[in-house]
Amino acid sequence: MLLKDRVILITNVEKFAGHGTTRTALAWGGTVLAHDPSFEAPSARRKYEAEFPGAHALSATDPVTLVELALKRHGHIDALVNNDAYPALRAPLAEARMEDFRDALEAMAVAPLRLTQLVAPSMRKRKSGRIVFVSSAAPLRGIANYAPYVSARAAANGLVSSLAKELVSSAESEAEPDTKDVKSEPEEAEVPGKRKPGRPRKTAPAVVSA
Repeated sequence: MLLKDRVILITNVEKFAGHGTTRTALAWGGTVLAHDPSFEAPSARRKYEAEFPGAHALSATDPVTLVELALKRHGHIDALVNNDAYPALRAPLAEARMEDFRDALEAMAVAPLRLTQLVAPSMRKRKSGRIVFVSSAAPLRGIANYAPYVSARAAANGLVSSLAKELVSSAESEAEPDTKDVKSEPEEAEVPGKRKPGRPRKTAPAVVSA
């Protein structure tokens, strides 16, 4: 199987592309370690594991503890899927709340950057690994009245572009790395008002090789 013996860490698995990613990784033989804020409750972990037999719901929510737990159990992480989600709140300029903007940035830019920072060293050491950001094409055109949400997504997309150059550049300075540059296929930007917040119909995934 394509992902046999590969350890996949998926964040915010109960939102956005979490279930689909879990299903695909399991079908391809991967070992799925799942994070979600709701997994602090044992009942939520049991429900997820019952729906996806073979997947492991982790109780840790702090990035440091999450990565330490994954490495302690399996010794390595082959892929990190930053499946970051935040409600696409309608926020005309005069009504936009700075606390909502900060929360969006924290969820969609700060948190995945911290996890990437923690996971990348072990991938570099093994000269193998993939870091996936599940983001959005909304920043390509912008969406009126959704500036905070779109800006936070733009920050995530900027992370992908910059980290790809940084990680590939550092890997190329080492012996025979298995690396590729960013892969990104932006699609039509979502219109938040026409679907569930935080669940856009189309996304712009990107892969960074460490």
